[in-house]
Amino acid sequence: MATDAPLEAEADEEESFGVRIVAVRPEDAGGRIDKVLADLLPEMSRSRVQALIAEGRVSRDGAPVTDASGKAGPGDYRLEIPPPVAAEPAPEAIPLTVLFEDEYLIVIDKPSGMAVHPAPGSETGTLVNALLRHCGASLSGIGGVARPGIVHRIDKDTSGVIVAAKTDAAHQGLSALFAAHDIDRLYIALTRGAPRAPKGTIEGPIGRSSADRKKMAIVKSGGRHAVTHYAVERVFGPAAKPLAARVACRLETGRTHQIRVHLASVGAPCLGDPAYGSGPPAEKVRAAIAEAGLKRQALHAAVLGFRHPVTGETLRFESPLPPDMAKLQGLLEAL
Repeated sequence: MATDAPLEAEADEEESFGVRIVAVRPEDAGGRIDKVLADLLPEMSRSRVQALIAEGRVSRDGAPVTDASGKAGPGDYRLEIPPPVAAEPAPEAIPLTVLFEDEYLIVIDKPSGMAVHPAPGSETGTLVNALLRHCGASLSGIGGVARPGIVHRIDKDTSGVIVAAKTDAAHQGLSALFAAHDIDRLYIALTRGAPRAPKGTIEGPIGRSSADRKKMAIVKSGGRHAVTHYAVERVFGPAAKPLAARVACRLETGRTHQIRVHLASVGAPCLGDPAYGSGPPAEKVRAAIAEAGLKRQALHAAVLGFRHPVTGETLRFESPLPPDMAKLQGLLEAL
């Protein structure tokens, strides 16, 4: 999601990584891209091809392929296969800040810098590794062997509250709540400047950026519906032209990088965001960021509320700003 993104299916293949070049001849063209490529690569499933396309790892004659359901044209298709991660993450003794735990689920205050589940570049030290040690055999396996118990995600460098399931019943119940958008998710962002309107709703489908396949963007077609409600809680610097702001964002949907993309789209990206910052902040703000030691996007999952999927109890968890964001906010207040 944001950063708070629900999980999507992953393939089970463990094919060797590297680059595949597939020549689609005119007589083979015309069908769905994912099916044509899977037929020409028998060691790779259709769902795996779909996942590679969604990750921006497939191109045709140098142009990115963005729609797995589109018609395959003739040409050379390049598929980048990332290195495989271990099928079963190992338990690791990593300290966790536990906000709530019962026999069905666990709620964690995740620090920035911790990935939620193993992936290329973050094979160890993840929340999953820590939960496997903390919860042991009780951890739900519905999320797949690489992501046991994980129902939703927040970005590696976003801090804050996240819930994981310890039983299959809890996993199914939580997944249903996220699918129905019946979850209270509030994030606090410190932004460069401020949105023009003090409160509002940002609505725009999010998909892979055509300019940079490692980034997300509001797209005209092929994206997923995304809605973020926001309210400017405080502005820093001149009221007529704020240098920065504290913005509360409530997620209606949870797409990859949603809050970061949506805030950037209204000219108020998260401070410190390496992907969506789109230009440096004012000199005084840059100095405050350096003094605060902020080395990531200033985004924090502050509130997570939901009805317990098994007991029916209404639960609500709050996390204060972590030290880097709290110090930065104090410095911004002095502008």
